[in-house]
Amino acid sequence: MRSRLPLATDRLHLILMLALTFSTGVVDAVGYLGLDRVFTGNMTGNVVMLGMAFAGGTTLPILRPALALVAFMVGAACAGRVLRAAPSGWSPRTSAVFGAVAAGMAALSIFVAVAPVQHSELEGSITTSVMALLMGIQAATARRLKVADVTTVVVTSTITGLAADSRLAGGSGALWARRALAIALILLGALAGSAALHVHLWLGPALSAVITGAVAWVGHRRSVSESRVSGELVGASA
Repeated sequence: MRSRLPLATDRLHLILMLALTFSTGVVDAVGYLGLDRVFTGNMTGNVVMLGMAFAGGTTLPILRPALALVAFMVGAACAGRVLRAAPSGWSPRTSAVFGAVAAGMAALSIFVAVAPVQHSELEGSITTSVMALLMGIQAATARRLKVADVTTVVVTSTITGLAADSRLAGGSGALWARRALAIALILLGALAGSAALHVHLWLGPALSAVITGAVAWVGHRRSVSESRVSGELVGASA
């Protein structure tokens, strides 16, 4: 199998999840900077923001972060339900769910392009809630692939692991490369999302749709190739 598939599947999955981490940075920049300071991927930010807003005396938003938090959980629950009976690793359902996220982001970019989401409370709230729903689906699906230290939506635990397991802390420095890449990519994604806002708000979701669609396609092709090679090996040994 190794000769037919030179790039190990776990390595490919790592690359794909790092790509989604970049996409999360893009989407969060759009939500926070373009849509009233709402995190649509990093729910820790919304929880902290709501706590400060509930304390009073601030101008922090409450409705949109609360809706985004609920929508994210609904998305994660839906993905968990769909993938519950799927086999471990990448399956056709994994491809379908990531494909659905890509299609949702593409549809959202069209909605953002034609609707006054930055000037309408209702349409802006719909936008941030749908983005959070899609990111919840993405996060739950990525979790099923079990790529260590790459959740695609948050890097706090990744930063902790990078520091705590470093040679400076007396550790082995294991997984430092993927941890550093995850941190760098979510930062670069936020930079790209911020830059996209100078063009138009729709560009961020559109970029996320392209990345997620590519991840779904590449992952699906590898899954199909693995199944074919496994079948050939079984046939040859029979």
